[in-house]
Amino acid sequence: MKGLWGNRDFRLLWTGETTSMLGSMVASTALPLVAVVTLQASTFQVALLTAVAWLPWLVVGLPAGAWVDRLPKRPVMLLCNTVSMAVFGSVPLAAAFGALTMPYLLAAALLGGIAKVFFTLAYRAYLPALVGPGELLGANAKLQGSESATQVAGPGVAGLLAQAFGPVSGILADAVSFGVSVLCVRAIKVRETVVPPVRTPLRSQIAEGLRFVVHDRYLRSLMTFGAVSNLALTGYQAIQIVYLSRTLGAAPGLVGLVLAVAASGGVLGAVLAGRLAARFGAARAWLLCEVVAAPMLLFGPLSGPGWGLALFVLAEFGVCAGVVAGNVLTTTFRQQYTPPELFSRVNSSTSIVNYGTIPLAGVLGGVLGETIGIRETLWCAAAMSIVALPLLAPYGKLRDFPVRAAARPPLDLPLPT
Repeated sequence: MKGLWGNRDFRLLWTGETTSMLGSMVASTALPLVAVVTLQASTFQVALLTAVAWLPWLVVGLPAGAWVDRLPKRPVMLLCNTVSMAVFGSVPLAAAFGALTMPYLLAAALLGGIAKVFFTLAYRAYLPALVGPGELLGANAKLQGSESATQVAGPGVAGLLAQAFGPVSGILADAVSFGVSVLCVRAIKVRETVVPPVRTPLRSQIAEGLRFVVHDRYLRSLMTFGAVSNLALTGYQAIQIVYLSRTLGAAPGLVGLVLAVAASGGVLGAVLAGRLAARFGAARAWLLCEVVAAPMLLFGPLSGPGWGLALFVLAEFGVCAGVVAGNVLTTTFRQQYTPPELFSRVNSSTSIVNYGTIPLAGVLGGVLGETIGIRETLWCAAAMSIVALPLLAPYGKLRDFPVRAAARPPLDLPLPT
């Protein structure tokens, strides 16, 4: 057996994704640094960057899922990465000509967010075409592991680039990374089989995906928990750079280092996901990850300058470890549980709720940060992550996730009101 590393097409996908994720992680730190250091943005404006980047899930998430189900996934991925490369490549050009403003930065984040919606839906549906069912958990673990590794390296690279060449250089690095990803995806030989779509209105196809989710207690519970959890985590993360930079007085290089060390927890989570699933069962392992991760956020607002930053690192390390391990397990569950012809629509239906809370969290984090204080807002976000845990009740008695090839639900099932 050649395994995943012997699979040329998986290696290309992994290489392209790892490179573009590294660029995106650099940009996730560079964008707010540009706003804070170069454009002297307010706390609300910095948080708004997070909001507009995730807003497309609310606006185009549902129709995007239906469109992606109709199309070959590889060309969609190529187009999205090309658009992202052009959008983020324009930011350093605007800065070079003195035309970079906060509205321009917000527009770039919004357009990049739209491309990310389509890419994410296509990418998750494409992966099962590249690897066998028995390799899917391992493939997700490797991809999540490399994503976590880029979360370690990205903030540090962004901080170093900001110190040496200015914050905008990190956004240029992101544009280059998307170009590398385009070359890798173009070289993949596997062409998935696309079932010719039934000629039904787009609205009916969207409703079919929604019905599948709302009538399935496991997917519905997972979606609801993800929404509340993302509201807490994103509200926390939307102001963390302001907290580190302004409240605790950390320099850009130190901010990058703190975030890099904290994000190394995600690498640990990706490594442990498969082992935890084998030891306890996939469902129990996921519950364990979430129950351990949520209280870790409480250490963040306890942190202070100097060595007090260690508490912030501890908080983020624990959360990253639990969240990444949980993502590996739940992503594999959805890929195995959902019928292939419905996957993108089901994924977009859950994502519009899960990710739809993220722009709200970004705005809420900024508003609360300016009204009640940044440290107080971190306390609120940490408390909310703990309050979300009872939503996991439907999985409480399971050892493993259910696996089934579910039938397509009839179109005349009413949506619950």
